[in-house]
Parts: sequence; C-alpha cells; structure tokens
Amino acid sequence: MSDGTAIEPTSVQTAAEAGGSAPVPAGGEAERPTWSGAIFGILNFVTLALRIMALAAAAAILKEQLHLLKARMHQDAQRARRLAGHLAQAGADAHFQAQAFEVAAAFDRVAEASGEVANAADGMEADANGVRDAHQAEYGGIYEAVQASPYAQPKPGFNRVR
Repeated sequence: MSDGTAIEPTSVQTAAEAGGSAPVPAGGEAERPTWSGAIFGILNFVTLALRIMALAAAAAILKEQLHLLKARMHQDAQRARRLAGHLAQAGADAHFQAQAFEVAAAFDRVAEASGEVANAADGMEADANGVRDAHQAEYGGIYEAVQASPYAQPKPGFNRVR
C-alpha cells in the first residue's frame, strides 16, 4: 500500500496503446552510412583544403607579378625622364619635354599602385595560409581519426559545434 509520500504515475501507456511505434529520429528513419557518404565527406575536406591552397598560391603568383610590374614601371619612368633630358639637349619644344615628364609621372603612379596591390596580395596570401592552417588545426585531427576508425561516424551536423 501507499503511505502517501510515494509518487505514483497517473497515466502510463504501453507502446501498443500510444500508437504502436517507437520514436523515430527527426530526419525520418535512421540512415546507414554509405561508401558514397564517406567519400563525399573526404572529398569535401580535401577539396576545401586544396581550394585554400590554390588561393594562397594564386595570391603569391599575383604578388610576384605585381612586384615585377612595379620594377618595370620604375624603369620605364626613368627612361621617360632620360628621354625628357635628351629632348632638352636636342633643343626640342618644351611641350614635348613636358609630355615626357608626364609619362614618367604616370609610370611612377602605376608603380606605386602596383606596389599597393602587391601588399594587398601579400596580405591575402598570409590570410589564406592562416585559414588553411586553422582548418587543418581544427579539423585535421578529426579527419584523421574518422579515417582510422573502423566504426560508422555520425552524419555531418549531427554533433553540434560550439
């Protein structure tokens, strides 16, 4: 008998009374891991890493090309100033000398602008390398552990990331 202090259920239903089925996960039936799912996960990880590496490599190539452009523009500006000097020695009209100096100034502006873009590309390369390193640090160990595990792993997104 009950002494009045015990808690007793007021309504208990069996599985047959409640509808005859056990609770189903939110996504419907539980899906079994497949080879295609595993390969898809591997390809996502590797593809993202490769794309980040490609971005870093493209930024490095861009930076090198811009430094070459900067050097070339400085050389061309120096040649334009030298041309203006030759025009002055030859007694050419001052209008043509001024045009040669304007060309030299334009080459210098292009050289400085290409230097600024090269600095931006350098920053992009550093940032891409940082993203790649962070991606590897965050997910590399997980990727390797999943690949080494003989057990089926939960689908991506099943475990909530904090």
